[in-house]
Amino acid sequence: MSTETPFKIAVPDDDIAFLRQKLDLTRFPDELENAGRDYGAPLGDIQRLVAYWKDGYDWRKHEAQLNEELPQFMQDIEVEGFGALSVHYVHKKSSVSSAIPLLFVHGWPGSFLEVRKILPLLVEAPAEHPNFHVVAIGLPAFGFSEAPKKKGFAIPQYAEVSHKLMLALGYNEYVTQGGDWGGVITQRIASVYGRKHNKAWHTNFPLSAPPHLWDRPMIYLKSLVKRLTAIEKAGLERTKWFDTESRGYFMEQSTQPQTLGYSLADSPAGLLGWIYEKLVVWTDDYPWTDDEVLTWISIYWFSRPGPAASVRIYYEYSKIGMEAFNKHIPVNVPTGHSYFPRELIIPPQSWLKTSNVVFESRHESGGHFASYERPEALVGDLRKMFGKGGPAFAAVASNNGFES
Repeated sequence: MSTETPFKIAVPDDDIAFLRQKLDLTRFPDELENAGRDYGAPLGDIQRLVAYWKDGYDWRKHEAQLNEELPQFMQDIEVEGFGALSVHYVHKKSSVSSAIPLLFVHGWPGSFLEVRKILPLLVEAPAEHPNFHVVAIGLPAFGFSEAPKKKGFAIPQYAEVSHKLMLALGYNEYVTQGGDWGGVITQRIASVYGRKHNKAWHTNFPLSAPPHLWDRPMIYLKSLVKRLTAIEKAGLERTKWFDTESRGYFMEQSTQPQTLGYSLADSPAGLLGWIYEKLVVWTDDYPWTDDEVLTWISIYWFSRPGPAASVRIYYEYSKIGMEAFNKHIPVNVPTGHSYFPRELIIPPQSWLKTSNVVFESRHESGGHFASYERPEALVGDLRKMFGKGGPAFAAVASNNGFES
């Protein structure tokens, strides 16, 4: 068990002044009449946010709030073939000593910030619900974590560094939760480190390729005779929308991330437009405030390796075959799925039925950033899954989440 180094976000004054200089020099594109959101982030929205980021938004206030709310640390984690990487993470223990160790993994365009709303709910729960010791890793190349310097740092390495962080903190047995890349990474953790170390997995981003006769034949045969429900059809329609209307970023980031990186690293307005579009379109009418948006984006702008580093995960993922999308990955630990209707990819529940899926929950609202949009709903699912009488109760035998 290694020693944690406490960390506080402290962006240099010169970096804040430089950001304002860059914002002051922004050159905006034109926009077609009545374009709305059909062509991307609306010009009026970006102009308003740029002006506020430059002259009204107070990063220091939000920096102080993050430091107060989130106990943050740094630790060097050795990754095979890549050496030691300095990893930033949030780590908050419950006052209940037998709380369940939980690893939370974010995605793109998110960060460790995605744990902010669920953290207090998980760490200090009412007596009838389980408590958790929470670790929210800042993935390498995101936020204040170091970025790898060599090619090939893909999902196996993100899973390795996340797993090794838990072991370094003394959590030899733990459970996981993640969405977006966090869902893909925690699925890998469950597949590779399951049973011995990872005792259960929950995701709000369940993925599955369609079943085939040679891959999950029983599910495939059932799919031939059983019609999809109306909800499952709606999920496939949402997936189709994402594929045709909102996935262009994926193709660019998975093929030419360096080319895109020049714009993200040099233009705060460009970075803002690139991510703001996703925050709005991928959520379920979430009422973003300008301060929320700019805090989210500022973490990328002020990130340790710069905002371009974060998009390379798409390139590396595509080079190893996009396995989570293209084939079924066996997981041998209790698994929980939460479905939110405005998620980006929603395969039919029938495609995901395996003996290890012990918990499923479908919500009437919510989108891609469940921990931020619907924190109470997501935490409620974790409480049902890991609580007394739940299908994964005492998954970590020594830490069931309750006072003894």
